[in-house]
Amino acid sequence: MSKIVIIFLFAFLQHQNSYIEARTISPVSSPLFSPLSSPISPSLAEFSPGIEVGGGNTKMNSNTRLKVALIVACASVGVVMLSLFCLWIFYKRNYGNKPRKKHDRKSDFVNRFSFNQSKGSLNSLKMSSKLGGCVSNMEYKMLEAATGNFDENNVLGVGGFGCVYKAKLDGDCYVAVKKINVGVQEAEREFENEIALLSKIRHQNIITLLGCCIHGDTRFLVYELMENGCLETQLHGVSRGSSLTWHIRMKIALDIARGLEYLHEHCNPPVIHRDLKSSNILLDAELNAKLSDFGFAITNGPHIKNNIKLSGTIGYVAPEYLLDGKLTDKSDVYAFGVVLLELLLGRKPVEKLSPSQCQSIVTWAMPQLTDRSKLPNIVDPVIRDTMDPKHLYQVAAVAVLCVQPEPSYRPLIIDVMHSLVPLVPVELGGTLRINQRANTRASETCMEQQTA
Repeated sequence: MSKIVIIFLFAFLQHQNSYIEARTISPVSSPLFSPLSSPISPSLAEFSPGIEVGGGNTKMNSNTRLKVALIVACASVGVVMLSLFCLWIFYKRNYGNKPRKKHDRKSDFVNRFSFNQSKGSLNSLKMSSKLGGCVSNMEYKMLEAATGNFDENNVLGVGGFGCVYKAKLDGDCYVAVKKINVGVQEAEREFENEIALLSKIRHQNIITLLGCCIHGDTRFLVYELMENGCLETQLHGVSRGSSLTWHIRMKIALDIARGLEYLHEHCNPPVIHRDLKSSNILLDAELNAKLSDFGFAITNGPHIKNNIKLSGTIGYVAPEYLLDGKLTDKSDVYAFGVVLLELLLGRKPVEKLSPSQCQSIVTWAMPQLTDRSKLPNIVDPVIRDTMDPKHLYQVAAVAVLCVQPEPSYRPLIIDVMHSLVPLVPVELGGTLRINQRANTRASETCMEQQTA
């Protein structure tokens, strides 16, 4: 814009100078050089006061015109700059604050949270080179007030290194605050690892990290609130999965597969979750599933070696990782297969047979999953006989492949995802179109079970 203004001013001054020169030395307008006038002798020209006065007037008129031209040019430039400034303000107010479209969808809550952040409820974004991501640095006093001084009534759950609280921020925004006591080095490492990964990840099936806080020996992570808690509570809690229909369970399985597929196929370098389990799968108000707890997650690159430190939860850990310390993306596929069995059978991953003996869901279910005559009898009673038998057999086959002892026999998570898409109704994110007759049959079956 500055170049345009300079060019405009230069052209305007050139025009004025040309105009002044034309008026002062033009042979047509000047009477001193008219052919009708007699020649003026040097002496007369030297001492004639009329000519002296006339020359002075000419110089004075030229200077006056130049000043006027400069004033007019400056005023014009000022008007142009003022107009451009007003135009810029209008654009910023009407278009500058509109959010850009992204490949991954964000919930309304996250958008409202970002709006409150822009109003000043949070500090500005700060880049931490140590953690490798951009995270909102939140004030401790604000978190303390939002959780009611970390009131026990606001506890949503208890983890290995602390509790998760429900908190209310300005603008009626509810969030989940994880409080981590870093008395051990491992807790500090998980805190940094979670920030380093989640600060770079944006996906509809992965929990959104909203901010963090460091206060003395305590660390805080702030996430979007998932209203329906974790899958473990929904399946094995008081409700025993009563709110999870067959199609909802298939949708949850598909959401989990999509989240893992993003980690394995689209992150650079790929990410291995390493602690996938039903308690780390959170459900929002619409029962959309999101992966959480990335404290144990690692990037899959050339730095990964055999015999790395064992992490995870018994019942979900792949055999090769448990016995030999070998970790690949197929380890996540095994854990997914266990979660899929939980959704299908309604059983916990490990159940006690006696005080000294336990049995895994894989060991118990494997012989019956491949037997079509026995499979319908081991399905969770809440969803038994509510699905198409072909779909039941297909899901059982996927689960069997995922929990194979040999990693090379397990499918890639992208193949698992594609196999589940046709089993989920269109309105829930799949491609299945349910006819009215099938809906009526399922409703009648549910009514019969309730009557019984």
